[in-house]
Amino acid sequence: MDRHIAIIGAMDEEVASLSQSLTAASQEGSLLQDMPVYTGLFGNKKVVVVRCGIGKVHAALATQFVIDHYQPSFILNSGVAGGLSPQVRIGDLVLGSTSIQHDFDVRNFGYAKGVIPRLETSSFKADYDLLEAAAQAARDELSSERIHRGLIVSGDQFVSSLEQKQEILTYFPDAMCVEMEGAAIAHVASINRIPHLIMRAISDQADNTAPHDFDQYLLDVIPVLNKVIHKLLSLLKD
Repeated sequence: MDRHIAIIGAMDEEVASLSQSLTAASQEGSLLQDMPVYTGLFGNKKVVVVRCGIGKVHAALATQFVIDHYQPSFILNSGVAGGLSPQVRIGDLVLGSTSIQHDFDVRNFGYAKGVIPRLETSSFKADYDLLEAAAQAARDELSSERIHRGLIVSGDQFVSSLEQKQEILTYFPDAMCVEMEGAAIAHVASINRIPHLIMRAISDQADNTAPHDFDQYLLDVIPVLNKVIHKLLSLLKD
């Protein structure tokens, strides 16, 4: 595997431990403001870890930057999310088989919510082999009922009320969780034909308790997610 594996997260808490676990690590210069980039090795695999910042624009910028400068074999998006499905609880892991931007809305022109006009698809599929490998890696850390595959939706809003949550489920009833970057990363990766996977640990229930739960559980769920990522990297062939 000559090219890098790229891991993108929005916040320091989501990438710090991953970047610190690399050997022969260095912080790279970036043309983009306030977007630290770290490179190094995990075993004999070259890895680049990027903290993109919060929201879809930052996520898209970081993804294209990584593709242009490191030509990654694949891209992982790692972080936390709010649970939408009643099946999902705090501490669970969601592997995004597909992703959609839930706040993209041109219904006045006859499109369903989430549809981006003039694209072949607005639902971005994860790489099947990555999805299977991540599920295998997760089973070493979590029981099967805490590992979920399905739709992840993204938007430029922190969902923290039952009204917001219900509105999303009205249009995307199969959504497992909601966050602020994944679908943008998937969009850019798909356009560039780079395999991708979104992996999200559930930090809150995307309801009125979310602001309190987010801070309380953020540091609890990230270490488990990082263990799954480390196991996933070890499973991938050189």
